[in-house]
Amino acid sequence: MTKEVVVESFELDHTAVKAPYVRLIATESGPKGDTITNFDVRLVQPNENAIPTGGLHTIEHLLAKLIRERIDGMIDCSPFGCRTGFHLIMWGEPDATTIAKVIKSSLEEIANGVRWEDVPGTTIESCGNYKDHSLFSAQEWAKLILSQGISDQPFERHIV
Repeated sequence: MTKEVVVESFELDHTAVKAPYVRLIATESGPKGDTITNFDVRLVQPNENAIPTGGLHTIEHLLAKLIRERIDGMIDCSPFGCRTGFHLIMWGEPDATTIAKVIKSSLEEIANGVRWEDVPGTTIESCGNYKDHSLFSAQEWAKLILSQGISDQPFERHIV
């Protein structure tokens, strides 16, 4: 018998969301009681735009550092294959507003103050595709995303 599997993101109506936003996907408890929370950090509108891989890759590396500087408990921040945003997985139960503020602050730093020397993990030894980075692209996308505002609601604009 085949197990019925529901992939939450495939159930989301991508035409109804209003990016950029942070959306709580799920909070789950492990067998020992540990809680993890999964967020949809959508930076661009699905099916209307996509961040080029070099820029997205650089944003990913910067967020890995910048989010951890701003909030405890980050497990992982991984880009969506569609290149419209990231899954952010956290220990505990932070709320979408808190995460949206962390993302906003991180993008502000990317847009305004990061130099190439500040991008972690960009050598052949520390990255699986070290040639596919673009700080210029990351900064331009961060500026565009910030100009639209980060919402803590996926279906209506509630800017943080």
